[in-house]
Amino acid sequence: MVKSLETPPVELLKPGVKAPVQETLLTPRFYTTDFDAVAKIDISAHEEEIRAIVEELKADYNRHHFVRDDEFKQSWDQIQGEKRLAFIDFLERSCTSEFSGFLLFKELSRRIKDSNPLLSEAFDYLARDEARHAGFLNKSMADFNLSLDLSYLTKNRTYTFFPLEWVIYTVYLSEKIGYWRYILVYRHMEKNPDFQFYPLFRKFESWCQDENRHGDFFKALLRSQPQLWNNWKARLWVRFFLLTVFATHTMTVFERANFYEILGVHPRKYNNQVIEETNKTAARAFPIILNTNHPYFFWYLEQCAINNQKIIELNNSKRGLIVKFFKKIPLMKNIVWYMLKLYLIKPINTEKTRQAVC
Repeated sequence: MVKSLETPPVELLKPGVKAPVQETLLTPRFYTTDFDAVAKIDISAHEEEIRAIVEELKADYNRHHFVRDDEFKQSWDQIQGEKRLAFIDFLERSCTSEFSGFLLFKELSRRIKDSNPLLSEAFDYLARDEARHAGFLNKSMADFNLSLDLSYLTKNRTYTFFPLEWVIYTVYLSEKIGYWRYILVYRHMEKNPDFQFYPLFRKFESWCQDENRHGDFFKALLRSQPQLWNNWKARLWVRFFLLTVFATHTMTVFERANFYEILGVHPRKYNNQVIEETNKTAARAFPIILNTNHPYFFWYLEQCAINNQKIIELNNSKRGLIVKFFKKIPLMKNIVWYMLKLYLIKPINTEKTRQAVC
């Protein structure tokens, strides 16, 4: 059984407006990048594929999907206690993540409008989708008498700079892992409708198709840049980002295990399946993927999550800052050690498979 941490109580910025969660390594982050580098990117090697994806984005297949139908128009006061807190926490984190994507894509579209109009158009469509998702999630929070002040987040959130290469790697993975997170919950709800306590879950199928299209765009962008996959440095970076995304996902699922249990989803099995499916999907874009069949792969990931939970419990304790600092050192060392052991597991060469198929 996965031990979950207690969901923190709701803190308000002002009446009806939820205070943002404290920024940590696991909370959704806001990003910026080298916009000049994006403007100069040469996509000629995969321009035809990128144009086809842009046309698909332009079609906007989900423009009529995110509608709050009559099923939403009721009181949700019957959802109380830990279930209510866990769901609000899920809505906030998801909304913040989608809004973060909107801000990055919108700024990318604006900055390269004249220098790279095709990519600018693509980023504009991506921003449209992310804004739609964030708005829909924020309206769902309003059903629980709360909302996020997105303009406040825009002005007060810390922005992390990522080089263009890192943005392509991380956004591709976040979109693809997002697809598997949503579709697996949707399929579970289809088979177990008794757990579908709120109509948002019915939207997950079309929602995850947006994530999938976004990931396909970044896959084409990545493959158009040989320096991102066709050398030893790229393989090391790919390995690093696969590992960090999978470790972050494991830590988050274990930290919020109570939410998945409320949905009738086994946290460990869910986490493992999301990672395995995302890893297999990444073989279409990356030169290597991780060996999730290694006998210690998921055990090492869980040790990272367990040590992370101990750090969170320590941070929430009433001990002094100095005591907390020294007690966290061995826990952080453990996480680094298990991450290193994971990194050193021999990866799977997908380029050989790709060449064999061709």
